[in-house]
Formats: sequence, structure tokens, C-alpha cells
Amino acid sequence: MTIAVYCASSDEIDAKYFKAAERLGQLMAERGITMVNGAGRVGLMGAASNASLSNGGRVIGVIPAFMVEYGWNHPGLSEMIQTRDIQSRQAKMAEISDAAIALPGGVGTLAELSEVITWKQLGIYHKPIVIINTDGYWDELLLYFERASREHFMRRQNAIVWDVASTPEEAIDIILNL
Repeated sequence: MTIAVYCASSDEIDAKYFKAAERLGQLMAERGITMVNGAGRVGLMGAASNASLSNGGRVIGVIPAFMVEYGWNHPGLSEMIQTRDIQSRQAKMAEISDAAIALPGGVGTLAELSEVITWKQLGIYHKPIVIINTDGYWDELLLYFERASREHFMRRQNAIVWDVASTPEEAIDIILNL
């Protein structure tokens, strides 16, 4: 099994988020799940990758060529796939994974999560999506989704195409039990 993990590339965030990312990487390695992410070397992306790799896991990074030129890529990943741009990176990550997990992150993470949710609503992505809501990080986004559904900007059946987990353990269990 391969899971795409969307998350922050910032190093200036609270330790609780790093702890969740590291735990997710560890769990994925222990359960033989390959991680696919954006190939970043810092932030939650780097932490999740490092935790997976240090526990014997496999990590595939998918990154646009311009980011490699800037030196933003993690040099120790199991495999690195370069794409021409951000959009083809997202498509490749979705293509080669069996599920998607979103840890906390900024607008890049939100864009990735929104895109796979949109694809699932359109019927072109048929894989599980789990949002890890560490310490309530995604609460406002989940309220937004609820309001969008309630006010008919989103069909009710499309407002339940993802699952929400409080912990990495719960996220992995949701995916493995679907």
C-alpha cells in the first residue's frame, strides 16, 4: 500500500505537529506502507519522511524540477520523481498512491487536499481521504465544509467523501479498514 501525505514544509510550527508527523511516518514504516509526499526536506514533510526512513520505511518524493534547482528536496528519499510543475506533481502523487492523508499545513497543503476532495466529488478519484485534525487544527475548515453543504454550495453526499481522524493511528486504521 502507498499513501500520499500532504503536510507543511514550514519548520516554524509547534512541536505537537512534528510529533504527529513523526508518528505517522513511524506507523507507515511499521505497517509496510510506502509514503508518497512532495519530497521536501524540512517541516512536517521532512519529519514524516525521516521517521519513516529511520524505521525501515520507503518514501517516494514527487517534486517539480524548479524546487530541486532551489535545493528544497530531501536528499535521502527511497525514490524521487521530478515533474514539470506543481499541477503534475499533484496528479502524480494521486496516481501512484492508494489513499491520501492530510496533516496540518498551510495553503499548499490546503490546495492539495482541496484538489483530491474535488476529484473525488467529480468521481475521478476513488481512494480514501483522511484529514488528521491534530489538536483541532482543521476545525475551521471542517466548519466551512459543513456550511458549504448546508447552504448548498456542496452536495450533502459530497460533504462526506473524506474521513477525519484525531491521531495518526486512527488515520491509518481508517484507511486499512475501508
